Amino acid sequence: MDTGIGTERANETKESRRGADQPYDDARPAPKKDAPPEGKQDKPKDDKEGDKPERDKNDDKQPMSRGRKWLYGQIGGAVLLALIVGGVLYWLHARPYESTDDAFIDGFMSQIAPQVAGRVTSLAVRDNEMVKAGQLLVEIDPRDQQVKLDQARAQRANAVAQADQARAQVLVQQANVDQASANVRVAEADLQQATQDLARYRGIDPKAITRQQLDQASAAAKSANARLDAARQTVTGAQAQVAASQAQVEAAEAAVRAADADIRIAELQLSYTRVVAPVDGRVTKRTVDVGNYVNPGQVLLAIVPRDVWVTANFKETQLTLIREGQPVQVSVDAFPDRKLPGRVDSVQSGTGAVFRSLPAENATGNYVKVVQRVPVKITFVGDEWRDLRLAPGMSVVPRVTVRPED
Repeated sequence: MDTGIGTERANETKESRRGADQPYDDARPAPKKDAPPEGKQDKPKDDKEGDKPERDKNDDKQPMSRGRKWLYGQIGGAVLLALIVGGVLYWLHARPYESTDDAFIDGFMSQIAPQVAGRVTSLAVRDNEMVKAGQLLVEIDPRDQQVKLDQARAQRANAVAQADQARAQVLVQQANVDQASANVRVAEADLQQATQDLARYRGIDPKAITRQQLDQASAAAKSANARLDAARQTVTGAQAQVAASQAQVEAAEAAVRAADADIRIAELQLSYTRVVAPVDGRVTKRTVDVGNYVNPGQVLLAIVPRDVWVTANFKETQLTLIREGQPVQVSVDAFPDRKLPGRVDSVQSGTGAVFRSLPAENATGNYVKVVQRVPVKITFVGDEWRDLRLAPGMSVVPRVTVRPED
């Protein structure tokens, strides 16, 4: 049996499958020349299979053709060129801007708390309702404060009565001063009369009067002088009483003023039973209801004003060209189809890490440098943003124009 016939047929089959344009690779292993053992020669194929060549197990390991390599190289080069061109275009497009997704709507929130204790008797607002400044929000039982006001008014009336009494006492003491002054004048007249009598007795012949008459005249003069001194002391005492009465008047008038202050305090406390809105805004986070007993300082609800802005936390490396007044385009996640105009208002003097409750201690020896973020305040321009329901905490993406567009 000729074993070369099978080998030649296999070689012809591989040549026909490789194609005329594919050169024979000398590196490929040569076909085996050993003939199959006797009795295991290839069986003749059926007519249905025809002359279809047998698939070589080493076909999947054939090297890539030169044409295919060239095609793949062209595709890779085109992709690389497209990436380079896209990167350059993106850089040119993004170069005039600074943007961050670490930004949100910000605004002041008024925490509403009572200033007096009591039970809530009325709730005048609903959740998320728009209110005006001065509008009634919550009413607290006013009876306790009304009683305190009545008590303060009664104390004022008592203070007024005491002041009137002190003024009357001043008049009485002033009358005593006038009476004492009159007694002084009487004593002065008596003293003058006694002095003159004594002078006459001493000027006449001692033989014309008795020694008793001279002694009586001298005693009368001394008695008149003593009465004058007593009258003058009475005047001084009466004047002191007048000064004391005037001091009592001043004390009574001060008590009246204190009572007036107590009345104003009581009226103010009574007004605190009506909790009103301090600003225009929307009612949020209500935690109170009718019947609750509230204490001073207990937060009942919050009011979010309509005036809001954007707080954008830019990396410190992005702040090189950011300046106040630069135009900003704000994209709000809740309204993706709207681009709101704005402007840079200010840059915070310090990073966010500095103002947190527990700032970093970089002197502990385990310092790791991390790019910090600095809050930048961005305000809206125009009134377009007022048509949207913007609320603090909403996510936004601001884009600051740091260079003029070409």
